[in-house]
Amino acid sequence: MALGQRLELKQGQGLVITPQLQQAIKLLQLSNLELEAVIETELERNPLLQRDDSDPAGEVSEPREAEPSGETGESRELELGDRDTVTANADLDASASDVYGDDEPVVRERESQTADAGEGPMVDWSKAGKGGSGYDGDDDSLERALSREKTLTEHLTDQALIAHFSAPEMAIAQILIDAVDEAGYMRASLAEIADRLGCELELVEKVLTACQGFEPTGIMATSVPECLKLQLIERNRFDPAMAALIDNLELLARRDLSALRKACGVDDEDLAEMIAELKSLNPRPGAAFGAEPSQAVVPDVFVRPDSAGGWRIDLNSDTLPRVLVDQKYHAKVATSARSDAEKTYLSECLNQANWLIKSLDQRARTILKVSAEIVRQQDAFFVYGVEYLRPLNLKTVADAVGMHESTISRVTSNKYVATPRGVFELKFFFTSSIASNDGTSAHSAEAVRHKIKTLIDGEKTSGEILSDDRIVEILKEAGVDIARRTVAKYREALRIPSSVERKRQSR
Repeated sequence: MALGQRLELKQGQGLVITPQLQQAIKLLQLSNLELEAVIETELERNPLLQRDDSDPAGEVSEPREAEPSGETGESRELELGDRDTVTANADLDASASDVYGDDEPVVRERESQTADAGEGPMVDWSKAGKGGSGYDGDDDSLERALSREKTLTEHLTDQALIAHFSAPEMAIAQILIDAVDEAGYMRASLAEIADRLGCELELVEKVLTACQGFEPTGIMATSVPECLKLQLIERNRFDPAMAALIDNLELLARRDLSALRKACGVDDEDLAEMIAELKSLNPRPGAAFGAEPSQAVVPDVFVRPDSAGGWRIDLNSDTLPRVLVDQKYHAKVATSARSDAEKTYLSECLNQANWLIKSLDQRARTILKVSAEIVRQQDAFFVYGVEYLRPLNLKTVADAVGMHESTISRVTSNKYVATPRGVFELKFFFTSSIASNDGTSAHSAEAVRHKIKTLIDGEKTSGEILSDDRIVEILKEAGVDIARRTVAKYREALRIPSSVERKRQSR
């Protein structure tokens, strides 16, 4: 058979991920803070995009009519900047369906002013996530900034400035202070600091000893025993018996009092006094000082009870970007464009701006649709609590909403929902399943962990310390087919000690 070369033309279909599709996929998995940063970048880069600074509470803009669709007839497009309430029951034609799936969420705009007359008083969820009044326009914002608590680093630096250090010692002290963690412990290696600064290790140790005399007592210790030792020395309570107690803290953690009495050489009464003295010390001396304020989680979706007995799912309008295309500016600069390069640039900016708005619109719709399906699947959790949390995976939700599992994974990443039972990440509702021994539906792993914790918490009233084997028996009687090693794994994940340690603690 002869071999040769020839040219052939073939026609076929293939999926090409364009830059616009990549942008849409990227926007879908971003959190609201990351999305805000991306929008700021696009506003700086694209002259046709501008932020909509109109007050959404003052007026409710009418939704603009979209082009008639071949199948659904006339559809209505959702303005991301509108204040209208977005509900999960809807008939809105989805754009960019080729990115997220063929069957996209159907949503309907609903004005917040048109609440049913039969509804009772509802919680004002529209202000949730703001944390009260904002920073803009607050008269006391400067006072809050000036009256903040002094941080631990600032507190230690102020004491170092009056400690009569020489210039080299002051430089070492500053390095040591920077290496102190929030609890007040020295976490850096003294040998590494000495090697980096090119000085003797003895000098670094001398400066650290001086810094350990700063307030609060026990600060800049290298370990918990050293921290406690410094505080006992300051109280003039560090004797050989107390030194032996500090050297055997692991025995105290295990409540092995007989071994402690032998190690310290004291009787029961003296040991009880020493333990009481130890409990009065502060193992985290740096925790009393101000730290960086923690940022509250801003939910992306609100879930609240409906008057009809169901659940109402609303998007948090505060997290939705309010951007629009400046058509007037585009028309103005388009008439003055002369060269082909200028016309091409304006055309690209317009296309990118339109696609960005469509992607943001579709992102909101997709989050709403997936959240509505999760609420439908986990309805018993919202009504009765965590014990009724159902096993749920990405495939179940993906099949229900007509999307791919990867899309569901992106939607539920870094997205939070505010419910009457608290604020949860959407990933929280996806739990593995544990088989049932009576042939009924499986149990959620989160619900089983909650049952284990409830059983152990009930030991205080019943007086019976439950072993892992006993917990397995109780759960099997309740219909949960679980192994002992699984119970031990869940118990350790909940940071609950073993039954032996719990018995020792109860004594």
